[in-house]
Amino acid sequence: MANRRLSESELKRANQLLGFIRERLKNLSSGDRELLFAFRRKVAKELSYDERGKPMMRRKLKKLKWKRQNGICPDCKEALPETEAELDRKNAIDGYTEANTELIHHECHRKRQAHKAFA
Repeated sequence: MANRRLSESELKRANQLLGFIRERLKNLSSGDRELLFAFRRKVAKELSYDERGKPMMRRKLKKLKWKRQNGICPDCKEALPETEAELDRKNAIDGYTEANTELIHHECHRKRQAHKAFA
C-alpha cells in the first residue's frame, strides 16, 4: 500500500507547525547553540521512535523474525546473516510488528524499495 501524501493545505499546515516548533526550540535555547542542537536531536529522536519504535524493540523483533523464518530470506530463499539483515514493513503505517514485517537481506530490501519506487 502506498504511503499517504499530504495535500497542499495539509502540507501548508505541516510547514506552519514546523515553523512553530523551530521558533519554540530557538526560544527555549535562549541563543545557546549547543542547547538548541541538543533540543533538536531530542525531538527528532523521539519523533523517530513514535514511528519506528525504540532500537531494543526492533532488535528483539529481528531476533524473533530470524527464528520464525528459520534464518531464511523470504525473497531470495538464501540464508540470512544473524546480523545486518533488515526488517521490511509490509505497510509502513502499521509499524514494526511481528505481523507487519519480514526480515530480509539488505540487497533484497533495496530491490523491494526500487520496485515500490521508494529508493
